[in-house]
Amino acid sequence: MKIVYFTHSLLSCWNHGNAHFLRGVLRELLHRGHDVVALEPSDSWSLANLLAEHGPGALESFHAAYPELRPQTYSSIADIESSLDGADLALVHEWNTPEIVAELGRRRRLGARFTLLFHDTHHRAVSEPEAMRAYDLDGYDGILAFGATLAETYRNWGWGDRAFIWHESADVRHFRPPAHEGHRSGAVWIGNWGDGERAAELEEFLLRPTRNAGLSLNIHGVRYPRVAQELLARYGATLCDWLPNARAPEVFARHLLTLHVPRRFYTTTLPGIPTIRMFEALACGIPLISAPWDDSEELFRPGVDYLLAPTGEAAKRHLRDLVGDPELRRRLAKNGLATIRARHSCAHRVDELMAIHAGLRMPVAQE
Repeated sequence: MKIVYFTHSLLSCWNHGNAHFLRGVLRELLHRGHDVVALEPSDSWSLANLLAEHGPGALESFHAAYPELRPQTYSSIADIESSLDGADLALVHEWNTPEIVAELGRRRRLGARFTLLFHDTHHRAVSEPEAMRAYDLDGYDGILAFGATLAETYRNWGWGDRAFIWHESADVRHFRPPAHEGHRSGAVWIGNWGDGERAAELEEFLLRPTRNAGLSLNIHGVRYPRVAQELLARYGATLCDWLPNARAPEVFARHLLTLHVPRRFYTTTLPGIPTIRMFEALACGIPLISAPWDDSEELFRPGVDYLLAPTGEAAKRHLRDLVGDPELRRRLAKNGLATIRARHSCAHRVDELMAIHAGLRMPVAQE
């Protein structure tokens, strides 16, 4: 089957979490023998920021980790013509321009043979609903939403049973425990500052607990303004700047534990959706403590796969317990890894995608 994915960027993961999941899914599709084409605009903001800050060498880790993936860039709609020839399935991520989104829908309406799916992995449907509803999705066969609450939003917009839940997941070919255990110390958090919408949560569940537990803390991420840098410095945390996502497993392998602090939208208006960092951390076999979030879809087992901290004080206690109890660390790491491998790998998501595609292609029964 020929599958075409329109992404904001496959090359760059600078402030662009969808690239993590997409890389693993496309590689899994390739290994299953599908013809896979990834298309990204030549002027994507993620790639532009990455190259401006770190230069072309910043792409080396992606090419080394994913040699099978060779995304194509385009500058205009005319550039995508040949890529769509013979396509069976086309997926369009929500960070594409309204023009591209509308053009693909127009082609589908006019008889293009491929199944066309819109892939939403963000909170804008609830945080900026008018902006999202401005997208012309007429002609699309369905919606892939990365959580039940987001899928329900699309159902309320009229998509009904054509709004499908398609969670993110871990690429277990790449995100896995180290082959040989080395020295581990301290805590690590990998995440971007964003627009400061979780500043209070980062202070309560990450910075203050690690300091009060006497644990060193390394932070990797981008878009940390001066006020954020000053906050980290007050708590003794070390800001390590951008980390290529392909190198996350080696960073996890050097630390005793990590923490999960979801963005505020995913604890309020879109509950049940963890960040992809949680999938990847558990896949790497590192113990994880999470700030509060409602696992309404029962993706994981709190207390078994990870430790849930309802308060900052509880996070501090969990940190001290993990530092002092190697068996607890081992048990959590083993359980979290088992859940990822049993339910949340990119192979599982490809199985789900194939089932969705097959269901949409089935002829409607005539009464």
